Amino acid sequence: MRCVIARFPFDLIKSEVEQSMSGVSPEPVTGVSVSIGRRVYPVMQVGEVITKQDRRDFTSGEMRRALTRLGFTCHDAPQAAPATPAAATRPDEDAWRW
Repeated sequence: MRCVIARFPFDLIKSEVEQSMSGVSPEPVTGVSVSIGRRVYPVMQVGEVITKQDRRDFTSGEMRRALTRLGFTCHDAPQAAPATPAAATRPDEDAWRW
């Protein structure tokens, strides 16, 4: 499949992407990710490996569209952990502590 990533045309084939990523260990996922085989990779890591470009040259949206068109399953960014609640204050406690 022909696609444009960071203004450069690439001819990508699903089996070639799978082969390129076969020996690569996945980085921790913090944003959009893609399932390749039994592993889950950040799309930016996959883009860097298959295009041989710096990650700053393309966006995760470009890679997500290309990988989805190839037939891979992409996942949204993981949900952030809920914030810890602030320490409870007593109603009679003065906030300014004069």
